[in-house]
Amino acid sequence: MDTQIGSLDIYKPTSNDVGCPPNGTVSTIQSSVSPTIINSSEATLGRHLARRLVQIGVTDVFSVPGDFNLTLLDHLIAEPGLNLIGCCNELNAGYAADGYARSRGVGACVVTFTVGGLSVLNAIAGAYSENLPLICIVGGPNSNDYGTNRILHHTIGLPDFSQELRCFQTVTCYQAVVNNLEDAHELIDTAISTALKESKPVYISIGCNLPAIPHPTFSRDPVPFSLSPKLSNKMGLESAVEATAEFLNNAVKPVLLGGPKLRVAKACEAFVELADASGYALAVMPSAKGLVPEHHPHFIGTYWGAVSTAFCAEIVESADAYLFAGPIFNDYSSVGYSLLLKKEKAIIVQPDRVVIANGPTFGCVLMKDFLRELAKRLKHKNTSYENYHRIFVPEGHPLKAAPKEPLRVNVLFQHIQKMLSSETAVIAETGDSWFNCQKLKLPRGCGYEFQMQYGSIGWSVGATLGYAQAVPEKRVIACIGDGSFQVTAQDVSTMLRCGQKTIIFLINNGGYTIEVEIHDGPYNVIKNWNYTGLVDAIHNGEGKCWTTKIFFEEELIEAIGTATGAKKDCLCFIEVIVHKDDTSKELLEWGSRVSAANSRPPNPQ
Repeated sequence: MDTQIGSLDIYKPTSNDVGCPPNGTVSTIQSSVSPTIINSSEATLGRHLARRLVQIGVTDVFSVPGDFNLTLLDHLIAEPGLNLIGCCNELNAGYAADGYARSRGVGACVVTFTVGGLSVLNAIAGAYSENLPLICIVGGPNSNDYGTNRILHHTIGLPDFSQELRCFQTVTCYQAVVNNLEDAHELIDTAISTALKESKPVYISIGCNLPAIPHPTFSRDPVPFSLSPKLSNKMGLESAVEATAEFLNNAVKPVLLGGPKLRVAKACEAFVELADASGYALAVMPSAKGLVPEHHPHFIGTYWGAVSTAFCAEIVESADAYLFAGPIFNDYSSVGYSLLLKKEKAIIVQPDRVVIANGPTFGCVLMKDFLRELAKRLKHKNTSYENYHRIFVPEGHPLKAAPKEPLRVNVLFQHIQKMLSSETAVIAETGDSWFNCQKLKLPRGCGYEFQMQYGSIGWSVGATLGYAQAVPEKRVIACIGDGSFQVTAQDVSTMLRCGQKTIIFLINNGGYTIEVEIHDGPYNVIKNWNYTGLVDAIHNGEGKCWTTKIFFEEELIEAIGTATGAKKDCLCFIEVIVHKDDTSKELLEWGSRVSAANSRPPNPQ
C-alpha cells in the first residue's frame, strides 16, 4: 500500500517510551483528497515550496537573508503555517535544522548563493553523517544568468555557477537546480520526497527571479506525497531469521546492543520487542544513547569498550554471541579500535542487511522486519543479564564537597541528573560533555541528542535552538564547553527572540579539554570570556533571560532552584567555573587510546 507523509500532527510522538523520533511516520492516503484550486496570481513556486514544507511537518524554517533569497523568503513568510526564524549565521541555521529534524523527523534551512551555501555546508555534512532528512534551500542566481559569461557577486569571481553545487554533491543525496519554471514542480517534489525516503539532506537551488512568478503547474494545492514503503525480500527475511535464530539459540549468554542506525531504520520499537522476547542483557552504543529506553528491566548501560558503563563491557565482551542493531564502528566509538569483540560471535544488523558472524550475509532485509520476526523465534535466555546482576555493584557518589570548595564536574552532573524527567531533553556538546552526559540515567520520555559521528564543536548551540523550537513542551538542558561555545555563541540571541526556556550549563575550564587529553599543546588554551556578561549583552533587555556564574556547590544548588522555579519561563544561562584538569575518568582513558590510534606510524612500504 502506498503511504503519505502526513501533517504536523502525525509527526508528534504518541509516546516517549522509545527514543526514536517519528521521522518518516506515515499514514494511508485518503481517497477523498481533492486539492484546492489556487487563485492564478498566487500559483507561484514560492507558495508551492512553502505548502510542501508545512505538509511534511516543517513549521519552522531557519534562515539567513541574502539578496538572492529575499523574494523566496517573502513567500515563506506569507504561508500561515510556516514560521521563519532568522539566525545569526548560516552555520547555526544548518545546526538548528539538524536539531529540529532530530525531533520532528525533518528540518529545513534557507540561505543565499555560495557565501551562504558554503557557510552552511559543514552543518549539512553533519546531518548527512547522522542520517537526518534536511531540506537545504539556496536562493540562486537569476535564471537569465545561467549559460552566460557573466561574473556574479557572492562567487569566487569565475563565470561558473556550479561551485556550490559540486560542494553539495558529496553531502546530500539529491541536488535540484531550479532555473526555469517548467520543471520546478517536479524538481522540488523529487528533492523533498528523496530526503524523506533516504533520510539524508538534499540541496535545492532556486533562481532568485522565479519564486513570485505564477505558473500553471502550481495552480492546485500540492497533493500529499505518496511514498511507497521499502519492503523486505520475503525469502531473504525468512532465511536471515532462521540462520540468526539458530545461531543465538545455540548460544549460552547472548547480548543485544543498539546502535545509532536504529533511528534511520525506524526500528527502535522493534528492537525493544526483541529485548522483551529474548530476555538478553540490553546495552547501547554511545552514539545511540536516547534511542533505547534506559528504564528497560534488562538494560545494563553503554557499551564503549574501555570507557563503558561499569560492568557493561565485561558482560558484552564475555558473551558467546552479540547482536548489534545498526552499529557504526569508527575510531571514536571503538575507543581507538580497541574493542575486544570477535567477528565470529557477532550478528550485525544494518538498516537493510544482516551479516551473521563469518558466515552468510542477507541483503534486502529491513531491520524493523527482521527484529520483529526474530523476536518470535528466539528462546528466552536471561543468562547474560543474570551474570550482570550477580557482579553488579551500585556506583558510588562523588566525595561530599566542603563548604566553599571549588565545584567539581562530577558534582555538577550529579545535580543535573536530578533535573531530568519526561519533560526535559539533554543536548550534549562535543567534548567532555559526551562522557559526562553518557553517565546520566535517562528517565522515561527524556530526550537525548549529541553528534558523535561528525563531532563538530559548536554544534550544540544551533542544535539546541532547533530542538527546543521543535518541542516547546520540553525544557532543553544543554551542556556546552567554553571552547565549543565560542564557535557558535551568537544564536543564543535567536533563542531569546523565539522565547525559548532552555537551561544552558556553560562549563568553563579554560580550553579544549577533549583535545588536551588526545594531544596537548598551547593551542588548546583559549581566551577566557565573561560568558554571563556576553549573554547579558546579547539579551539587552529584550526577552526573558537569567544568567549566573557559579564557583561552589552551594551556588549551583541555588542556581538550579532558581532556573526551575522563579525563572522557569526564562532562558537560563549558568556559567560553571571548574578546574582546567577536572575531567571525567572516561575521557582520560578514551583520549589516551584515541591518541595512540592517531599516532600509529606509517606501514612499511
